[in-house]
Amino acid sequence: MSLNYPILADIDEDYADYLLQLNQDDENIRFVAIMNIADEEQTELLAWLQHAVLHDSASKVRELAATRLEGWEDATSLHTLAQALSDPHENVRTAAAQSLSEIKHAESADHLATYLQHQNDFVIASILRAIRELRAEPLFETILEHVQHRNALVRKEEVSTLCWLQKQEGLATLAHIAQHDVDTEIRRTATGGLAATQVSTPEILSALHSSLTAEAWQLRVEAALTIGKLKVLDLEQPLLQQLDDPYWQVRIAVARSLGLLKSKAAIAKLQENFQHDISNLRKEVAIALGEIGGESAQHILLRHAEDPDPEVRKSIRIGLALIQEKQYVS
Repeated sequence: MSLNYPILADIDEDYADYLLQLNQDDENIRFVAIMNIADEEQTELLAWLQHAVLHDSASKVRELAATRLEGWEDATSLHTLAQALSDPHENVRTAAAQSLSEIKHAESADHLATYLQHQNDFVIASILRAIRELRAEPLFETILEHVQHRNALVRKEEVSTLCWLQKQEGLATLAHIAQHDVDTEIRRTATGGLAATQVSTPEILSALHSSLTAEAWQLRVEAALTIGKLKVLDLEQPLLQQLDDPYWQVRIAVARSLGLLKSKAAIAKLQENFQHDISNLRKEVAIALGEIGGESAQHILLRHAEDPDPEVRKSIRIGLALIQEKQYVS
């Protein structure tokens, strides 16, 4: 890499000194110059930032320039940052990836699409992360190409991007990943993504059941929450069984979802969980009983109205209010 910062035509004379500073051998001088140029926030000076990202000999200058290109979504800046994802220094690659992750305009995805075919796994993963929240539907098929990628980092970003798209056509793929991927975090993300479904197909039910009974407790939590969001009554019984889960975090998610399902069958098991040491679980039990409603749930809440934890007592009052509201409406 070299210096040779370009002469910019028709720039304000107030900026002329920057070029002298940029072509100094001292990287600290160039660093300060790039910082000051970025602070100007002038489109006409962008070429110097872009040149610094790709051509400055000092990694700390390239890193700074990549960081300060955040928020600029012109085609040249986007391509500059995408190319910097292959920089030999990790700090520069990371800075470029972070700046790309902040893009906001849907059309920016079109400029970055070509990098999804890159040979470098970090580049692909970073581009997937960058376009994730843009919901780039035209790239749906290209995104799907990375479902079986050998690198878990790429698959993780692919699944996350697929979840954001919320396309019904992609849910069968998410269900397969949720059930079969070897990486627990990827399975967890895919399981949560199933909440976008409009129809609980056998594939989706199978995937949710698989995650609900998985060895990793984080997967069981995600599955329980997703079942509640979807109000999947077909999985009420497997969900009930998880109220005995050894992890209280799972029980909290299960209680919440059983409340959303209005599961009368859950009342007895929920009552048992009122004896648990974890107050957050007792709070969730109280709200779930309130959501379910009925005399049995009301009596249980009244019996535990003097719980030693003030937050639990507050949740019990909320639960009782929910039941009273249902009685009033009926």
